[in-house]
Amino acid sequence: MTSLLHPTRAVALGFLLAIVFGTLLLMLPLAHAGNQSAPWLVAFFTAVSAVCVTGLVVVDTGTYWSTFGQSIIMILCQVGGFGMMTAATLLGLMVNRSLRLRTRLVTQVETHSLGLGDVTNVAKVVLGVTLVSELIIAAFLTLRMYFAYDMPWREAAWSGLFHAISAFNNAGFSIHADSLMRYASDAFILLPIMMAIIVGGIGFPVLQDLRVKAKDPRHWSLHTKLTLTGTGLLLIIGFVAVLFFEWGNPKTFATMSMSDKLLSAAFASVSSRTAGFNSIDIGAMTPESWALHYFLMFIGGGSAGTAGGVKVGTAVILALLVIAELKGHSDSEAFGRRVGPSAQRQAITVFVLGSALVVMGTLVILRSTDFPTDQVIFEVISAFGTVGLSTGITADLPESAQLVLTALMYFGRVGTITLAASLILGERRMPYRFPEEHPIVG
Repeated sequence: MTSLLHPTRAVALGFLLAIVFGTLLLMLPLAHAGNQSAPWLVAFFTAVSAVCVTGLVVVDTGTYWSTFGQSIIMILCQVGGFGMMTAATLLGLMVNRSLRLRTRLVTQVETHSLGLGDVTNVAKVVLGVTLVSELIIAAFLTLRMYFAYDMPWREAAWSGLFHAISAFNNAGFSIHADSLMRYASDAFILLPIMMAIIVGGIGFPVLQDLRVKAKDPRHWSLHTKLTLTGTGLLLIIGFVAVLFFEWGNPKTFATMSMSDKLLSAAFASVSSRTAGFNSIDIGAMTPESWALHYFLMFIGGGSAGTAGGVKVGTAVILALLVIAELKGHSDSEAFGRRVGPSAQRQAITVFVLGSALVVMGTLVILRSTDFPTDQVIFEVISAFGTVGLSTGITADLPESAQLVLTALMYFGRVGTITLAASLILGERRMPYRFPEEHPIVG
């Protein structure tokens, strides 16, 4: 029993219990638009996708689920994005002003707090930023949908709230069958959603750092500097590449005005890294754009936020390692700081295991379906990166393949976090060292 209470296992177990509970609720007749019980696989797949803030679906969220069912999905997205242990920490603070050491350790694992003293501060930042951001975005979207699209107040408010929570938690669920394609030329809808995606996906430790040390960027932690730099570069690369690859595509950008092309390219760059919304038809994009999405979805967003993937920090650390090796330097350096060897080992391990999961998932699904390899790869990386974008084959996959996707979503949301935390918690100095040799590499 003691082993189950290990912080890393507690995080994984928390997400698993939320999935089970969500599945049971979605199987209730009240959750189905037709007032009948949803099949267990549909309910299970949807619950996993919601808790893991992915957004892949096998049924249309807006028509298949009742308002009660949509509410359950929205709550699961909030819980999954907010974090099981963070929520437990805040509840504990409400009951008790002091937290037990085990509670602090578990929350430290999930939020990637740098020390036990940071836990309560980060938890409070998570709560404050989440609620304020979601309410502001929801209010903005509600007003826009009411005045610009003639929606009744109740419908506009529900749509605004649902999409705000889904966007901030990088979940990608939409109650519209076409996701956000109907708003492809509406900057007053897409820009607020983009802001919610970025703020939610950049990572709460970064937000905490920005809040405390906003006046002097020189005092930001190396993690914050690497995450912000990597995020900025990925957003620019994604924007320019999508614009280039889709510019003459008659099924996407070719018929758009210049401003709409710029808006759609920017939205695709932001959403493709973890959010899962789309303002253009993903299935109609060029093969080059799909390949670009492989790259962006696999990296994902910032650590200890609502984003998925192997994380921006991991990718940047690996890039610094490669640059140092090419230059012949013994240390990886950035912003006047050295990247510690343990962080480098952790980044390599997370990247390799993430790649292995994607490869294995792709091979297993290819054995059970006739869909083209590029579409299967897209689906697998989208699931592992908890992105939620799809070329349109999710619902048509056999049950075995859908179950593989649920496993990838779960490991993508929990596995890499748990892995990184277990490496940190389990690190210890050996009482001896073996003689060193240098095997040939390359």
